[in-house]
Amino acid sequence: MRLATPGTRFTRLPGSDADRPPEARGIARDQVRLLVSRPSGITHAAFAELGDYVEAGDLLVVNNSATIAAAVDGRRRGEPIAVHFSTSLDDGSWVVELRPPGRATGHLDDVAVGDWIELPDGAGLLVRESFPMPGRAGSRLWRARVAVEVAVPAYLERVGRPIRYAYVPDPWPLAAYQTVFAAVPGSAEMASAARPFTTDLVTALVSRGIAVAPVTLHAGVSSAEAGEPPAPERYAVPAATAQLVNLTRANGRRVIAVGTTATRALETAAGATGSVTAATGWTDLVLGPERGTRVVDGIVTGWHDAGASHLLLLEAVAGLEVVQPAYAAAVASGYLWHEFGDSALLLRR
Repeated sequence: MRLATPGTRFTRLPGSDADRPPEARGIARDQVRLLVSRPSGITHAAFAELGDYVEAGDLLVVNNSATIAAAVDGRRRGEPIAVHFSTSLDDGSWVVELRPPGRATGHLDDVAVGDWIELPDGAGLLVRESFPMPGRAGSRLWRARVAVEVAVPAYLERVGRPIRYAYVPDPWPLAAYQTVFAAVPGSAEMASAARPFTTDLVTALVSRGIAVAPVTLHAGVSSAEAGEPPAPERYAVPAATAQLVNLTRANGRRVIAVGTTATRALETAAGATGSVTAATGWTDLVLGPERGTRVVDGIVTGWHDAGASHLLLLEAVAGLEVVQPAYAAAVASGYLWHEFGDSALLLRR
């Protein structure tokens, strides 16, 4: 399956990668830049000023998934590789991405069914089939059976490290990859749209009458190729959150998702009329031209690369007329990309 091409077009300038956390750049989490894009125009602010653009009665829906130490060194056919643990499946197997060691910029393209990967402390994994579609040569993701004496999460906690891509030259502790809402371990990579939130900011928002409610979506590895749909991910929408969403909409207020993961979870739980019910399971929902949003009126988000499926989701939430000017302004104003970068608030009304 290949996705539609996003309508948003832009070319990032050199030096626009956020190569370290904002704290290492001398600023607090909530002092990264915030670009607000609405049909009425563009505004530049600091993230700590988010409450100036969200109104009393609005609802922020956040992802409470916590990041796990999902990267592990391995050896295949006697050569070193990196293993990124993406998603645990219901049968006990794991979805993994196998990459060259070091600061690689892509996955290994010669992985084969039956490959045995040696892991630290005598563990290993056996490649079973490509994922999510079996029989695909050169797949980015693979289903694998992990041979380890303890539960995989406990094993990763002992020997793993946070997934880190080539644009981040130095390692950072797992705490740098957690949001203030992180409570349920399970994401291979941080639900980074919420990273700029602090306890003080959340307190200030609630004091203004802005509600905050959680969903859970455990994000897999994010290094998808252009046009590649997001893989199925495990999610849960609690009954209390569903009730708050429905009440917010009934009162004519806005539901604003914090991140593409929270959006995907909420929209999976939404019926055709926009009513949300408690739900849990797996989502393969793709938001875009063929399936717009039924519940979400706006989104707090980081900046995504050209051609990424995330852009289709942003366009489904806020419309091309809001997303395209936002990206043009971000490029022109030197905003920083990726999980340690700057933020946007995209509102369609």
